[in-house]
Amino acid sequence: MSTASLISVQEVSKTFGNFQALNTVSLEICQGERVVVCGPSGSGKSTLIRCINQLEHHETGKILIDGVEVKDGLKNQRQTLSRLGMVFQQFNLFPHLSVLDNLTLGPQRARKMEKAEAEALAMSYLERVDIPEQAGKFPRQLSGGQQQRVAIARSLCMEPDIMLFDEPTSALDPEMINEVLDVMVELAGSGMTMICVTHEMGFARKVADKMVFMDHGEIVESARPEKFFSNPDSSRCQDFLQKILRH
Repeated sequence: MSTASLISVQEVSKTFGNFQALNTVSLEICQGERVVVCGPSGSGKSTLIRCINQLEHHETGKILIDGVEVKDGLKNQRQTLSRLGMVFQQFNLFPHLSVLDNLTLGPQRARKMEKAEAEALAMSYLERVDIPEQAGKFPRQLSGGQQQRVAIARSLCMEPDIMLFDEPTSALDPEMINEVLDVMVELAGSGMTMICVTHEMGFARKVADKMVFMDHGEIVESARPEKFFSNPDSSRCQDFLQKILRH
């Protein structure tokens, strides 16, 4: 893993009306690093990764991807953001398109890929998430876990350098969670740079290089997993872990 920052968040703030979602947040993420962000509801976790890929626009501070600033209106914004893939809580698949067509749409339109090449790429990623036999089906014919695996494969078809996950298992039935986490563990093992907002602490222990705990729009704790889980510095983080690890 490189020691140079691939993602640099520098004193970033974001408000929604009177609500301070992010308050001068700073975070450095290296190439190949797997970062798990956790914290209570409303702590700023999702807002942070949505600002990184500019689904939300931060008001102050800087966000750099490989040294290039991302901010609404800047030149080369689209090219820089194309290096990011994102998987949401909801699957956001097009219901009227087959699984295969959901995966090939982006490469054909954004990357000007020929249909046959895009389909071959899509099938390779459906193999990777272990559902190639679902290529001809429509999203409504799949379980929630299968739909989320399709959503991961769709992001991978754009061949990003960085994957962002926003609570990817929170909308799933309990028995479907592991099939999605298994795919994410495999991705982590391949060296993909990942930022994952999740409460799945077993997954975090297995794959994270860095744990980040947020509360009230601030990063309260950032540490290696072994330190984070055994001896966190802040009492707020200790309380959170006691509650979440009890379940």
